[in-house]
Amino acid sequence: MAIKSSYPQITEYITKDGSVIRELIHPEKHGNCHQSLAEAKIPPGISTYLHLHHQSEEIYHIVQGSGEMTLDEEVFQVSPGDSICIPPGSPHCIKNSGKCNLVILCCCSPAYSHADTELL
Repeated sequence: MAIKSSYPQITEYITKDGSVIRELIHPEKHGNCHQSLAEAKIPPGISTYLHLHHQSEEIYHIVQGSGEMTLDEEVFQVSPGDSICIPPGSPHCIKNSGKCNLVILCCCSPAYSHADTELL
C-alpha cells in the first residue's frame, strides 16, 4: 500500500526546539513504521533551542537559505545542498543567518517525538 501525503493538507506546528514544522510523513499520521520526514522553516535571525534527542538519529538537508549549525562542540556554516547527520545524544541547534527563511528537510529514525527531545 502506498503512503502519500499532500503538502497543502499538512498543518504546521511548532516543535519543542522552536522551529515551524510540517510532518510530511510520520507514523502517527501516515502509518509508516520507523521514521519521519518533516520540513522545518526558521525565519531570518532566529535560532532553534539547543537540544538533543536520546533515541532519534536525524538528518538535516538544507533546501533554502543559509545558517550556522552547532553540533556537539563544532559550529559551521550550512547552505542549500548540505546534509548533516546528527547522532542520538548530540546537542545541536541551527540559526538562520540569511535574509530568507531557512528551509530544512529533517529525517528522523525513529520518528520525531516531543518526548525524545530534551532542551539544554
